[in-house]
Amino acid sequence: MITTKQYTKEFKLDATSLVLDQGYTITEAARSLEINANMLRRWIKEY
Repeated sequence: MITTKQYTKEFKLDATSLVLDQGYTITEAARSLEINANMLRRWIKEY
């Protein structure tokens, strides 16, 4: 059985802030947070 990890809204906002406000690349931010870069791209698009 595959379970998906749920991320809080605050975590998602902090992650998108790394890219949009602090100048990190999507790849750098995703690696530092140990999340998938495509997921971070989706969060940024939704933001």
